[in-house]
Amino acid sequence: MQHHVFICTLSAVMAVTPAILQASEDCTADAMIVFDGSGSMAEMGFNDLANPRILDAREAVRDAMPFIAPIRRVGLITYGPGVGESCANISLKFAPEPDAGARVTGEIDALEPSGETPLTDAVQEAARVLDFTNKAGMVVLVTDGKETCGGAPCQLAAALAADAHDLTVHVIGFKVRSDHFGWNSEVANGAGATTVAECLADQTGGRYVPAETVEDLAEALEDTLGCRLISRARFDNTQGRT
Repeated sequence: MQHHVFICTLSAVMAVTPAILQASEDCTADAMIVFDGSGSMAEMGFNDLANPRILDAREAVRDAMPFIAPIRRVGLITYGPGVGESCANISLKFAPEPDAGARVTGEIDALEPSGETPLTDAVQEAARVLDFTNKAGMVVLVTDGKETCGGAPCQLAAALAADAHDLTVHVIGFKVRSDHFGWNSEVANGAGATTVAECLADQTGGRYVPAETVEDLAEALEDTLGCRLISRARFDNTQGRT
């Protein structure tokens, strides 16, 4: 009887191990977060009843980074705030570095949304920082939807897919709204729309993840940047959990 129990247990371990190893391998690539700090991130939402997007986004980043920073080198680019309303307002806060959770959180907490939305150029800059033609890397774009600076995200996506050594772009659409307005339903009021940047994910093997709440955004950041089995287990261990 003990012999049969041992065989079943060993088989279970052999079945699980490849998934764990794959999760670990996925965490070795450096990542850049490209974070939307444009003026629309300060908007209140329909009927001025919801928090400004930036308040919820700050909370989500604080919730997610403890699960991400211990296992992946992360850097940060923001766009929007700067001199005037210029589409050149793309700010490289820092390149990927280990244990960057506090630094990412601090930068997002200090971000005061304003200005335009040069998301295409910001993603291109993130790819450059990652040395995308020579190294594996990941970009995670957090945006509320629009490109207002004439960029062509789908054209960039095709170029990245053709030229990159191994670059994946994930796009998190946070409270994306369409331009259509109506009174009858949340969908009519624009909820559930997708961003023009979705093709950046489609063409580079990444994922487009819609997020409406703090919890949605935190989970999307963990799912794209983290390794959930490894990061959760490590966090629980540091907290004395079992």
